[in-house]
Amino acid sequence: MDNAQDTTAVKEKGLKAFLKKKDIEISLKRYGIDALGAMAQGLFCSLLIGTIINTLGTQFHIGFLTSTVATIAGTEYTVGGLATAMSGPAMAVAIGYALKCPPLVLFSLITVGFASNALGGAGGPLAVLFVAIIASEIGKAVSKETKVDILVTPLVTIGVGIALSAWWAPALGKAASKVGTLIMWATDLQPFLMGILVSVIVGVALTLPISSAAICAALSLTGLAGGAAVAGCCAQMVGFAVMSFKENKWGGLVSQGIGTSMLQMGNIVKNPRIWIAPILTSAITGPIATCLFNLKMNGAPVSSGMGTCGLVGQIGVYTGWVNDIANGSKAAITAMDWIGLVLISFVLPAVLCPIIHMGVKKLGWAKDGDLKLEAK
Repeated sequence: MDNAQDTTAVKEKGLKAFLKKKDIEISLKRYGIDALGAMAQGLFCSLLIGTIINTLGTQFHIGFLTSTVATIAGTEYTVGGLATAMSGPAMAVAIGYALKCPPLVLFSLITVGFASNALGGAGGPLAVLFVAIIASEIGKAVSKETKVDILVTPLVTIGVGIALSAWWAPALGKAASKVGTLIMWATDLQPFLMGILVSVIVGVALTLPISSAAICAALSLTGLAGGAAVAGCCAQMVGFAVMSFKENKWGGLVSQGIGTSMLQMGNIVKNPRIWIAPILTSAITGPIATCLFNLKMNGAPVSSGMGTCGLVGQIGVYTGWVNDIANGSKAAITAMDWIGLVLISFVLPAVLCPIIHMGVKKLGWAKDGDLKLEAK
C-alpha cells in the first residue's frame, strides 16, 4: 500500500514539475482573466476596428474604405471587411499570447481560431475561448518534446483545435446564442427590471479584471439588452472618472473615462464601498435607457461591453442605427436618439455618480484619497 502511495506521489510530483516547465497553469486567473481579457483585445483589433473603418468609410464617403479591395471565393471584402473576417484568428492568437505559447503553437492557433469561430456561428467567440485554451495547453505540452518539433507541434495544435471545433463549437455557439437571446427577450419583456440587471452586471464586469466586451460578444448581446449594457459600462467609466477628478485630475479623467474603470480595482479592494456610487448609477441609467429612450445597441455585440472605451459603445449604437435604417426597421436617426445616447453615456453618469458618492462619504464609508490612482 505504501509503495502504491509513493508511486502516486512521485507521478503527481512529476506531473507538477512538467506543467511548471511548460508554464501550464490551470487557474481561474489564467483562463478567466488573462485569456478572456486578451480575447477582447483580439476582438477589438479585428471585429471592432473593422466595424469602425466601415462606419467611417460609409459616413464620410471615403472611397478607399468602401470599395472592394479583395474578392475571395466570390465574397467581396472592403478594408474593414478583411479586418472583421479575421476576428477568429485574432482572438485565438491573443489567447495564445496570454497563455505564453511558444511560436509554433501561437502561429498554429490562427487556423484553430478561424475554425472555431466559423463553426461556432453567433456564439463563435465563446467557442474560440474554450477551444483555443485547450489547443494552446496541449500544444505547449508537446512543444519541443521531439526532434521533429516543427512538424509535431503544429500538427497536434491544429489537429486538437480542429477536432474540438467540429465537436464543440456548434453546440457552444448555439448555447451562447440561446442565452443571449433569452437575455434580450427578457429585456424586451421586462425592460425596467432587466434594464437594471443587465446594466449592473455588465458594468461590474467591465470594472472587474475580466472582459465585459468578450462576454457580450460571446452572448451576441445586442438590441435593448445591448443598450442597457452600454449604459452600465458608461456609468462605471464616466462615473469613476468624474467622481475621482479631485484626486486624479485630467489624466485620471481621460484614462478612466475613455480608457477603463478597471484602474480603480486596487482601490476597490482596499475599500469596496467606493463602488457603491457607480453601481447605483448603472442601476438608474440602465432602466432609463431601456424604458425612456428605448436605446438599442445593434452594432457589433462586442460594443455592448465597451462603454466609452475609445467611444466604441457609442460608435456601436450609431452603427446599429445606420444598419436599422438600411434594413428598414428604423425610419431615421431622431433628435431623441441623440439626446438619449448623450445623456446615458455621459451626462447622467457624470452628474449622478459624484452626488451619490457624496452621500457615501457623509455616511463615513469613504474619504478623500480613496479614489487616488497610483502613479505608474
